[in-house]
Amino acid sequence: MTTGAQAGKRPRPGATATQLVVETLRRNRLIPVIVIDDVVQAVPLARALEEAGLPCAEITLRTPRALEALEKISTECPNVLVGAGTVLTPKQAADANSAGAKFIVAPGFGAAMVDYCVEHDIPVFPGIATPTELEFALSRGLMVMKFFPAESLGGIAYLKSMSAPYGDVQFLPSGGIGLANMATYLASPLIVAVGGSWMAPADWISAAQFDRIRGEVRKSVKAARAVKQEAQ
Repeated sequence: MTTGAQAGKRPRPGATATQLVVETLRRNRLIPVIVIDDVVQAVPLARALEEAGLPCAEITLRTPRALEALEKISTECPNVLVGAGTVLTPKQAADANSAGAKFIVAPGFGAAMVDYCVEHDIPVFPGIATPTELEFALSRGLMVMKFFPAESLGGIAYLKSMSAPYGDVQFLPSGGIGLANMATYLASPLIVAVGGSWMAPADWISAAQFDRIRGEVRKSVKAARAVKQEAQ
């Protein structure tokens, strides 16, 4: 499996599907979390993200036509790394994979869904909030997890304390993160990328405000690239 953002590039020898996705997310540093109702907006949205320097989207399965939107982006925007979010069941994971999702994200740790993805070599990033949930993920061989809801749980300070005994684990935090506070996360070597809806809110998408989205994405990308990561 190759990621959309790596179309036309030769895969790194020996790299797994998950490693390739993580490497792309690490370069991007940001993951737009997308709630989309109208499939007509899917491709223009993906193109706006790509044109603004962020060829990545997590399409949450919170709306009836989310899978259709994901498939449209996967088919028509091959340079955009598109994944599925709010995936709760093995069937949803299978459907998202069939629709072209290159990675799966969940708000919590659903063992059946995670096991399905691991068994089928689908990159999966389940949500964790406690050491116990982190250990569930480690027991499946996962080293990168979602951290959600990040700000409500205590932010980067809590994440550093909670994950300290576990070595080289890393995270994709989301929940309460935006342009004003994302640097506090991105400065930590624990963080692969941060996710959030501030770059492309659902009401901007439904109103086809793609110039506005491009502007917010460009501003966010510039700010993210300016953050210097702390030494481990």
